[in-house]
Amino acid sequence: MRRLTLGLLVATYLCLALIVAFSLWRNGGGWGAGVAAMVGSLGLCFAFHGLIGRALESGELRAEIAAVRDAHKILIDQVEAIDVRLGEIAQAVEGDAERADALTDEVHLLEDLVQRLQMRLDERGEDEPLTLTAVAPGQARTQPPALLDVIRAALAENRVDLYLQPIVALPQRKTLYYESFSRLRDATGRVMMPAEYLGVAEPCGLVTAIDNLLLFRCVQIVRRLARQDRKIGIFCNVSMASLADESFFPQFLELLAANRDLAGSLIFELGQAAFDARGSIEARNMGKLADLGFRFSVDKVTDLDLDLQDLSRSDVKFLKVAAQPLLDQLEERDGRLVIAALPDLAAEDFAQLTARYGVEIIVEKVESERQVAEILDLGVAFGQGHLFGEPRAIKDQVLAEAGPPPPMIRANLARAAFG
Repeated sequence: MRRLTLGLLVATYLCLALIVAFSLWRNGGGWGAGVAAMVGSLGLCFAFHGLIGRALESGELRAEIAAVRDAHKILIDQVEAIDVRLGEIAQAVEGDAERADALTDEVHLLEDLVQRLQMRLDERGEDEPLTLTAVAPGQARTQPPALLDVIRAALAENRVDLYLQPIVALPQRKTLYYESFSRLRDATGRVMMPAEYLGVAEPCGLVTAIDNLLLFRCVQIVRRLARQDRKIGIFCNVSMASLADESFFPQFLELLAANRDLAGSLIFELGQAAFDARGSIEARNMGKLADLGFRFSVDKVTDLDLDLQDLSRSDVKFLKVAAQPLLDQLEERDGRLVIAALPDLAAEDFAQLTARYGVEIIVEKVESERQVAEILDLGVAFGQGHLFGEPRAIKDQVLAEAGPPPPMIRANLARAAFG
């Protein structure tokens, strides 16, 4: 097609040159003038053709450059979208790796404690080995002596396990904290939940020994994570019995004073009912922990009409509210969403209000994506629940290099096991 166009243009230029030459000849210019006019006309035509060709080529080049620029812009947009997606995937993988690394380890058990306890048995002349009676959940209330024997035996035989559950930042779902839980196992290997044994263990003074062992293991885990340059905190449950025990608490405080560099990574947690019922001894001992830089969390929050000034004065930095009970309290009044317990405050302002007092809201027991969407509408920054990860037992390797607990913890366990 391009050759045909070029041929037609050349023929056109030749015809124009002949016409000019013929016109000059007819007007008396002669053959010489006619030939010169024809040659000159052809030259001008071809020069004009060259200018037009270059102009057309320039236009095509500009169009091609514009097309390349558009394609480059599209490519950049695609690359940016892929980079964002890769960042999200990397963040998710990082969170999974953190959880996997922390949840694939189990606590190192205390080997020499068994020997010490056996020596105590020998000194008492008890030659027969210790026998346990497995207690079903339904029997816990009807057979407290038998359950007490199971608890003591679990302490004596190092059947106290540590579980961790992730607490994530929303909406990214990156793990920033873990909550620690203690679990006992009976002789059959059945895991005993705190609700089953605390009612019997606390009156007998066994909870303080469990709290002390739990604290020591949390310290070991935090130090191990610090060696891996991972800035993750651990929520460690502590009972009011431990805070009020004047013989136990000094040892508790001594252990924390020796590890006060971990104050930013250990958060002590107690229930709202226990916090509200604390006496002067418990408040004073909480103040001693706060003086070392440690912070507190209040969980099992059911009453949202809070004394935020009291929480701030008590160095409470976190409040945990169960997801569904919180969402069940939401209702619409005068065209806005409010919490039933706080009708004068917009629901989305609740988390901002507590944050002004230095208290962050953690919504726990999150089980579904629908709950996550509603929680995000409330401006909550942290979530916890089976949707983000179940409590998992720590394995042996995590504390293998940490060594056994200090003598005071071993002594507490021995006293708890044998009274």
